[in-house]
Amino acid sequence: MTYLVGEDLTGGYGGADILHNCTIGVDKGEISVIVGPNGAGKSTAMKAMLGMLTLREGHVTIDGRDITDLAPQARVAEGMAFVPQTENIFTSLSVEENLEMGAFLREDDIEETKQQVFELFPILHEKRAQLAGELSGGQRQQVAVGRALMTRPSVLMLDEPTAGVSPIVMDELFDRILEIRQTGVAVLMVEQNARQALAIADKGYVLVGGANRFTGSGKELLADPVVRKSFLGG
Repeated sequence: MTYLVGEDLTGGYGGADILHNCTIGVDKGEISVIVGPNGAGKSTAMKAMLGMLTLREGHVTIDGRDITDLAPQARVAEGMAFVPQTENIFTSLSVEENLEMGAFLREDDIEETKQQVFELFPILHEKRAQLAGELSGGQRQQVAVGRALMTRPSVLMLDEPTAGVSPIVMDELFDRILEIRQTGVAVLMVEQNARQALAIADKGYVLVGGANRFTGSGKELLADPVVRKSFLGG
């Protein structure tokens, strides 16, 4: 049984459907990547998993429990953490204060988790007293991911985590995401850098027009000549 599944998702914002019988899933200790052209419904599919849009059909389950009717906040309490592409940090707070804000639902001691985040992202420990708004784009993304990890999620959802960063920073972020996977967290990621994302993916979903076009392991999709030609630049 796949840990987190959105099955046959159909819906959108207002009256128009963006997703059409779309199915996405991710297991603990795995990375699932959603790729596809602009306007394919990639981020919409992820937001549907988090309960941020109205579904007309389909359902979402986590660890076998149906959470289709739960609000986003309740899904966070179920173990889901979401890092949006933009406006994902508190720029007027310090790095450490950002991390502490991520633990707002917790009532236990958060220091051990904070130290784990600092070990994963050493630059955040170095700059823990600095305002997050003064950091580089790549460092801000580390703050955003670190803050999400402060909830101790079972599922980490990343919407375009490498958008606007250099290739070196992208590789660094992907290395950290691989480390997060090794801790047993399920990682669901939307990415424009499809070739690089599929290279680290256990599962890949190619969406077109809000529907599944290709599904397979990252290696299978990278080796598929149609996928390469149509979506990966040859």
